[in-house]
Amino acid sequence: MFIAMNRFKVVKGSEAAFEQVWLSRDTHLDKVPGFVEFHLLRGPEADDHTLYASHTVWQSRAAFEAWTRSEAFRAAHHKAGDNKPLYLGHPQFEGFETIQATRSSKSAVA
Repeated sequence: MFIAMNRFKVVKGSEAAFEQVWLSRDTHLDKVPGFVEFHLLRGPEADDHTLYASHTVWQSRAAFEAWTRSEAFRAAHHKAGDNKPLYLGHPQFEGFETIQATRSSKSAVA
């Protein structure tokens, strides 16, 4: 598996607008080969921002890279520039190869 994450420093007071952008957009991910799951995470608050991360799980790095070159990727990101006032700086991308994964036998998700 491959995990792709983007960290966003969201300007204080813009959290609701940022979350609404994500909750209302069509990601097109369900149509992409190799896509496993997506999470939008809210993290700690600092004086000037709240940290968020988008966390996408893929079957492989190759599947993720194919997504970034796809029409579905362009469609999902075509309005990304409209939301610049919500951020401090650019999103920070981080990609991770999965070394170990453990799942609960109870598999309860909140």
